[in-house]
Amino acid sequence: MSEPTDKPEVNETKEAAQTSSRGFFMKLVLWHLIGLPLFVGLLAGGFFLYGKWKYETPGPAEKPVVVMLPKGIGVRDIAGRLEGAGAISDEMIFRLGVRLEGADAALKAGEYEIPAQASMASIVGILRAGKSIQHRITLPEGLTSEQIMAIVAKDPVLKGKLPETPPEGSLLPETYSFTRGTTRAEIVARMREAHDKLIDKLWAGRAKDLPVKTKEEAVILASIVEKETGLPEERPLVASVFTNRLKMPMRLQSDPTIIYGLVGGKGPLGRPLRRSEIAKATPYNTYVIDGLPPTPICNPGEASLRAVLDPPETKHLYFVADGTGGHVFSDTLAQHRRNVAKWRKVERERRRKQGN
Repeated sequence: MSEPTDKPEVNETKEAAQTSSRGFFMKLVLWHLIGLPLFVGLLAGGFFLYGKWKYETPGPAEKPVVVMLPKGIGVRDIAGRLEGAGAISDEMIFRLGVRLEGADAALKAGEYEIPAQASMASIVGILRAGKSIQHRITLPEGLTSEQIMAIVAKDPVLKGKLPETPPEGSLLPETYSFTRGTTRAEIVARMREAHDKLIDKLWAGRAKDLPVKTKEEAVILASIVEKETGLPEERPLVASVFTNRLKMPMRLQSDPTIIYGLVGGKGPLGRPLRRSEIAKATPYNTYVIDGLPPTPICNPGEASLRAVLDPPETKHLYFVADGTGGHVFSDTLAQHRRNVAKWRKVERERRRKQGN
């Protein structure tokens, strides 16, 4: 009897191999359908969580960092500058965070002080808000336009050429904030605009029956008040003296006007006035001319402008230094002469002590 061609054992082995092959194939299919996407998803989720942690965790800077971001700079260059300055640790994560926040076009140019250990998220908030460094320039009341321009010229942050010196009395003395990149011409234009807005506002609310008939005359008188006293509480009283004199009419007899006529906008005279200078006729010598000088003698501040446009009602016609940094006011010439005598006594005593 002959043996069968196909042995049962061989057939079973083939079937087992085919079954095993089909199982592996199914597993491979299931891996591609389920496992691989799941793995990729887990990997992506892990990277996202890591990136989110890095984006929101405190940054590497141990102290505040100053970064300059010029106009027109892109997110890639911003990230590079921040990483180069040590404010962030990974510019790629910063860029991805900016994109996810939709802030690509919202980051503003400027000079920024990044706080120590600021996170990337907080830095993006700073750049979106445009919270750039504010520099300041302070212009005291009573300076001439030429003196103010000298301060503007010396400022180390402002850029650009100095514009032409504005007319006397056309600038408003105060503290101005600005960002790096502001030009000298821009800051001077702001001073002129601030002056114009203020004088327009004060002029609209001025008192009745003033001797000054135009805004220009008000600025001239305010500039004289500004130079006559450095005490804010005295400015209304000084303004009342000059207002009363102009109404009489009576010459203003203000020493600062003589000094301005001698030195122009250069600054202080640096010495006492001589008798010959008090008697010398110039357009600014209010001992000689009637009324106001032709232009302001400085740039008055808001307090002096307010005092001139709403002076208190007094009968004061004179004032003289009282020896304490202020002035004593009087209504009559007799009172004034007594006050002058007291002041000269104070001066003699000072000279005697200095001589000792």
